[in-house]
Amino acid sequence: MSSRKVGIVGSGLIGRAWAMLFAAAGYRVQLYDILESQLFTALQELHKDLHSLEEKGSLRGQSGAAEQFALIEVTTKLEELTHEALYIQECVPEVLQLKRSLYTQLDELLGEETVVGSSTSTFMPSLYSEGLNRKKQMLVAHPLNPPYFIPLVEIVPAPWTSPEAVERTHSLMLSVGQRPVTLKREIQGFATNRIQYAILNEVWRLVASGILSVADVDRVLSQGLGLRYALLGSLETAHLNAPGGVADYFQRFGGEISAVSATYGATPDTQGDKVTLEEIARQCEELVPLEALEARRATRDKFLTQLAKLKKQFE
Repeated sequence: MSSRKVGIVGSGLIGRAWAMLFAAAGYRVQLYDILESQLFTALQELHKDLHSLEEKGSLRGQSGAAEQFALIEVTTKLEELTHEALYIQECVPEVLQLKRSLYTQLDELLGEETVVGSSTSTFMPSLYSEGLNRKKQMLVAHPLNPPYFIPLVEIVPAPWTSPEAVERTHSLMLSVGQRPVTLKREIQGFATNRIQYAILNEVWRLVASGILSVADVDRVLSQGLGLRYALLGSLETAHLNAPGGVADYFQRFGGEISAVSATYGATPDTQGDKVTLEEIARQCEELVPLEALEARRATRDKFLTQLAKLKKQFE
């Protein structure tokens, strides 16, 4: 348990999830937003979520919901948020100008030791930290949604982020039970989305070409590759799938991989191809109607909770 303070900018879904993660590890959490009404709502949601998790036996940490909730306070003042903060997790909407404005304000308030990590899945850290006095203390710490149930955090430094800021963020994420990966340099899309988008592009092609339905193309992952990938990454999977390991695998199948990859064609226009988008949406809504999305998300979260417990047996 820690008595150190962590600040969070933004009281939406991701900000609240971070608040629960840090509180579960015993950090004092201060949640910032621009309106007191938003913070009041956030506290109500946090109280409800923490006690719901406790009732389901899914609450993280060694203390109870009431003790964890007591570690969370709120403020509408950035100067109060930054005061004595070990670390700040930024969770504002994905609007670049908004982020630049916020980081300009933070730049004037940060102490020498405070690191700021952004939850952004869109913007490389250089886009909003360039030219700032405290830019060495700024980086991306991108979680996967929902972060309370999925432990991965991508730590992405800007070209000027100090190694100390990266290492401290890595250690902090481990201390709250997350599983960080550190990119050696920033790249658009980071790692998770680059891999995820490659999959989305190909499943789009398969549906658009009439080769597979939405249900079947998703079943390839949920009942096939995803079962492997819940335990093993793609490279370890390849390593296990040939008698001589990964070098043997690519010697055996490298030619086929190249030949199939050459048939992929241009990147699909997933925004402009309205016909395919309408067809994918129609089939997705047959599988999970829009009014059932919340219930399906709850099922997903329950599954992820149980999966996380199972995975611990193999770590």
